[in-house]
Amino acid sequence: MSNFFKSAILIFSFTILSCSGQKIKDGDIIFQSSLSGQSKAVEEATNSPYSHCGIIFYENGIPYVYEAVQPVGKRKLDDWIASGKDKKYKIMRYIDSTVLTSEKIEEMKNYAKKQFGKNYDIYFGWSDKEWYCSELVWKTYKNVLGIELVKPKALREFNIDAPIVRKTMAKRYGKNIPYDENMVSPGQLFESELVDEIK
Repeated sequence: MSNFFKSAILIFSFTILSCSGQKIKDGDIIFQSSLSGQSKAVEEATNSPYSHCGIIFYENGIPYVYEAVQPVGKRKLDDWIASGKDKKYKIMRYIDSTVLTSEKIEEMKNYAKKQFGKNYDIYFGWSDKEWYCSELVWKTYKNVLGIELVKPKALREFNIDAPIVRKTMAKRYGKNIPYDENMVSPGQLFESELVDEIK
């Protein structure tokens, strides 16, 4: 495919994203149901249709999703959307846009970039050594803006009795299930009272 047609497709895609409603902005949080092996267990445990999330930031006019996968990094927005179940997604925005100044956006980008290359945290721990998706979103807002989008919950507070969740935990943790480990889920972030959906 020629560069001309690639550029045309890219522009058309961005036009759809912008004209379908409010324009996507830096700092917006995007959600999807991923195709990973643990996706169904995450959705069951959190009573949510979403198992993955990331933060959107522009680079040279192109939107990227900064995310915690293996390893932590970024993908172009179109690629990220295409990787989800049925290519469906939702975008949420922090309710007070005046907080997200250009300076703070740069700080958020730099904070997230410092985590690039780190391993994905399959155990959903709360340290900064390894990361999972909603942890990256939550800590970027908390550590740069001082905003707690939601209150972390202990593992035991999620729906951990669902059969697929029990099976996944047994495989992941064995007998040492960290019931009291604080965690933040994509579903919690999506339901936060501090964000609104972008239509």
